[in-house]
Amino acid sequence: MSTHSRFSGIVGRRTFLVGAGALALAGCSTTRKTQGVAKPVPPPPPTPPMYYAIPNERFPIPEVDVSQVDQKWWRTEVDYPTEEKVGTVVVDTPNRYLYHVRPNGRATRYGVGVGRDGFLWSGRGHIAYKREWPRWNPPDEMVARQPELEPVSIANGGMEPGLNNPLGSRALYIHQGNRDTIYRVHGSPEFWTIGKAVSSGCIRMVNQDVIHLADNVRDGSTILVIPDPMGAEQIV
Repeated sequence: MSTHSRFSGIVGRRTFLVGAGALALAGCSTTRKTQGVAKPVPPPPPTPPMYYAIPNERFPIPEVDVSQVDQKWWRTEVDYPTEEKVGTVVVDTPNRYLYHVRPNGRATRYGVGVGRDGFLWSGRGHIAYKREWPRWNPPDEMVARQPELEPVSIANGGMEPGLNNPLGSRALYIHQGNRDTIYRVHGSPEFWTIGKAVSSGCIRMVNQDVIHLADNVRDGSTILVIPDPMGAEQIV
């Protein structure tokens, strides 16, 4: 065999082996497909007992869907050093919290909804009285802005109590001196609005929370509503 033929055979064999190896490697890289890994969906948080249904109320209250209420708005006991006396209710409008001052530098904290821009109220007053399952009597100014409320205006007797009543299961009536401010701390079936600026100036709470507050606050207790220096954003 000539030198040229033997060299050509070696080159050809090497070329074949290199090519086969390249194909093998190429085969590995093309046949292995990257599978997208689905991220596990976290389970909904368990409902704490304080937000269970309350079937023995005048109007049975359903369980709160806590997946729609950020845990930071859930009722809790916190350290709360303050010069306000025990029993005072403090509404921290900018941070959407209501504190009921307890002994030993503690407070019960609740998430709340507050007044939207143009309807904010702030100041110091007192809780003149409380009502269970109150009637809703929208003030004439509100009816003038929302004529669809005429059927439940004061002149027409207001709205009957119930789960769909905007005042919810309890209402705490805020006075300054002998004057009704027309602002309330009240329950709401719209628990998903807690932490938002949505109301016409009133302070709204989860129904279970306002019952807890009403059971623990005394008539005549001081209420301080801290203003929001930045105003409030209206949610859509």
